[in-house]
Amino acid sequence: MTKCGYVSVIGRPNAGKSSLLNWLVGEKINMVSHKANATRKRANTIIMHKDSQIIFVDTPGLHKQEKLINQFMLEEALKAMGDCDLILFLAPVTDKLVHYENFLKENKKNIKHIVLLTKVDFVSNSELLAKIDEYKKYKNQYESIIPISIKKGRKQDIILDEVVYHLPQSPYLFDTEILTTTHLREIYKEFIRESVFDNISDEIPYETDVIIEKIEEKPNVEVIKATIIVEKPTQKGMIIGKGGEAIKRIGLNARKKIEPLAGKKVYLELFVSVKRGWSKNKTSLKELGYDFE
Repeated sequence: MTKCGYVSVIGRPNAGKSSLLNWLVGEKINMVSHKANATRKRANTIIMHKDSQIIFVDTPGLHKQEKLINQFMLEEALKAMGDCDLILFLAPVTDKLVHYENFLKENKKNIKHIVLLTKVDFVSNSELLAKIDEYKKYKNQYESIIPISIKKGRKQDIILDEVVYHLPQSPYLFDTEILTTTHLREIYKEFIRESVFDNISDEIPYETDVIIEKIEEKPNVEVIKATIIVEKPTQKGMIIGKGGEAIKRIGLNARKKIEPLAGKKVYLELFVSVKRGWSKNKTSLKELGYDFE
């Protein structure tokens, strides 16, 4: 029998969940930002490892804030925790244990989990060993603890072997050739949003979203028209920039992200629209694809 199962990738905001998945799959298909709370929805990344199929679920960071969009993000993470076969808990090695302890409280179904100690290249060996010692008081809670650095070394097989060991016997759930169940339209949207995060400072990226208005596939070029949604007219001005400089920079950055996935040149046309208070309004959020129950 083959093995197959869902593995939720959980951690605090900006713990490196999306970067880890891109590294494991060897392709950039998940939005990555150095700013916290960039990931807003669950997204599946499918990896075939030896004779097993692993469906990794990228999730928003575990956090609590008042805005409706943040409440939606927390619910996405909690649903992923409750609906999986295994959890990968990402813990930057410099973090205090409080984030892990909060995760244990939220793991109400006691789904078995593996701790990945990330960013170990930032500390010495003695500091790493001291951190592993701190986790030992919870050794009956986790299945294993694996220190990793995405930037140094190649431990993908170590992680994947350990994950597969804990998966149930099952036939494959998806075609073995696909890397994600996320539609290209949604990935394009996320890459444009990532470019806003990369190129616009402060809080503005958190009050933006993207609507893909149209995708036209031509033999040698992909034509994409999209609208960046903001909450205030002043934000619209900052997204566009003086003489359109900022939006040109966003568009160029987004095209560079999209073209490798599209496999062809991309013509990207961006617009900006004001939708006041969209992140605090349930109707507006539903219109933008955030499905509250």
